[in-house]
Amino acid sequence: MAEIETDVLIVGTGPAGSATAALLSSYGVENVAINRYRWLANTPRAHITNQRTMEVLRDLGREVEDEAYMHATEGDLMGNNVFCESLAGEELGRMLSWGNSPESRAEHLRSSPCHMNDLPQTFMEPLLFKTACSRGTQARLQTEYLSHSEDEAGVTTRCRDRLTGREFDIRSKYLVGADGGNSGVAETAGLPFEGQMGIGGSMNILFRADLSRFVAHRPSVLYWVMQPGANVGGIGMGLVRMVRPWNEWLIVWGYDINEPAPEVDEAMATEVARQLVGDPELEIELLSANTWTVNNMYATHMQTDRVFIMGDAAHRHPPSNGLGSNTSIQDGYNLAWKLAHVLTGKAGPGLLTSYSEERAPVAKQIVTRANQSIGEFGAIFEALGLTESTDPDVMQANMDKRVETSAAAEAQREALRKAIEFKKYEFDCHGVEMNQRYDSGAVVRDGQPDPGFARDSELHYQPTTWPGARLPHAWLYRADGSRVSTLDLCGKGRWAIFTGIGGEVWADAARNVAAETGLAIDVHVIGPRREIEDHLGDWARLRETSDTGAVMTRPDQHVCFRAAQMAEDPEGELRRVFSAILQPESAAARQAAE
Repeated sequence: MAEIETDVLIVGTGPAGSATAALLSSYGVENVAINRYRWLANTPRAHITNQRTMEVLRDLGREVEDEAYMHATEGDLMGNNVFCESLAGEELGRMLSWGNSPESRAEHLRSSPCHMNDLPQTFMEPLLFKTACSRGTQARLQTEYLSHSEDEAGVTTRCRDRLTGREFDIRSKYLVGADGGNSGVAETAGLPFEGQMGIGGSMNILFRADLSRFVAHRPSVLYWVMQPGANVGGIGMGLVRMVRPWNEWLIVWGYDINEPAPEVDEAMATEVARQLVGDPELEIELLSANTWTVNNMYATHMQTDRVFIMGDAAHRHPPSNGLGSNTSIQDGYNLAWKLAHVLTGKAGPGLLTSYSEERAPVAKQIVTRANQSIGEFGAIFEALGLTESTDPDVMQANMDKRVETSAAAEAQREALRKAIEFKKYEFDCHGVEMNQRYDSGAVVRDGQPDPGFARDSELHYQPTTWPGARLPHAWLYRADGSRVSTLDLCGKGRWAIFTGIGGEVWADAARNVAAETGLAIDVHVIGPRREIEDHLGDWARLRETSDTGAVMTRPDQHVCFRAAQMAEDPEGELRRVFSAILQPESAAARQAAE
């Protein structure tokens, strides 16, 4: 007999696992989270935090969002993505990134009430973990996952207490594997993957040193250093990443994956730091060094009947584009409300199949995009003439040609400018973050065609209420004059319907359906002299319905149903939609569906 019983067992307390635990506890679902280590992240691996992730934190509570901002480096200090020969040496070029160019900044401001920032995993993880535990998650550290077996009624997971060596079982109705790129849960479940692990090797050196004199005039998160002949990164490229401004840093460079991983001591770390910074007298405080592999692998299916994987367990890729922890947290946002509805009898287990239907395409997209971004550095190397020879002197001479007055030098300068500008597909890829449109049984389409994208869908977010898309953000105003986002009016484990003057019948219909099914459904009638007003007119432009129509969101803020105008039978229409999405099993829900 299992020693511990719970509704949901979460293996792993990284961004995916801790976010899922925090959400489940917020929804009142009993859960246990285990971690094989003595504490949380000890290195600042993930750090770029995009708007959609901040919206999830905002949905957990404004206090969670505010604490994230308190610890984060704000967007204005992230933007100057610099390419140079060393921090002290010649600059080759730079680009405004992470929403800091004027055009991109405007798009970011229009798209969300939340702001992009740089929040290292050493801060994000404790924030999510603390939120989970304070709301009811039972956490066990130094507890190692060994195996699991699934049956019709639940999952039995074998664990080891790493303090005592004792093995024991945890019985749960569902199991979530958020246990990283070497996921034991994924392996035991036999889930299918495509791609390859270990296609490259990299090393991190985490250190403290005051480098403000080199960067104060061009604050950034990333400084890309190209030094022909340097023993860094093969072609001579290394990365100096800001962890905390401006005295904590992370150096990244590659090593031959076919050779033994290098061993880094303080002397070697100091030498590399001096080389990339360009200060032969620099002294550093080495905090840690570790190696990691570049992966290109994603799960094509992310669940069995009762076992789910998320985060790095499902999508394994380099840190390009800063998509890792963001996608991991958003995996949890997608799954948690579905588990809560099934466990409380508001939905049948069929709802859970939509998790993989919706998130597996995202896993493929971000793994493909992250690895593609690595290849897109090639244009910069070519523009600098670094691919024409392996002789460091020739490489340096090719780089130096760009200062000449010849037509060839002018063409080289233009090629370099274009190559750096093209890196916006890695460092300002707003559409990849925000354009996720789900296609599954948990979305009821309205017969309207896919609106497509008017601009590049990787670079630019296109708001739409087409079912499957995230609800567009618009600022609305309460009667007391306070400002509220459309996203603040939905989420939090609840369903929401947005309508206008003349659409009040949707509210009556929602009350009746909610009483029958036990669902939490909020209805917002937006218009003049109503509780919520659209003074700017932005919502009217974005909603893509008439005043009497309706836009309905799921608890994860994605649109699941839309009516262009008042339906003949609003109550019947809502019953039809909820029945299709929730596939109810409870007697009350089945009666409502009938």
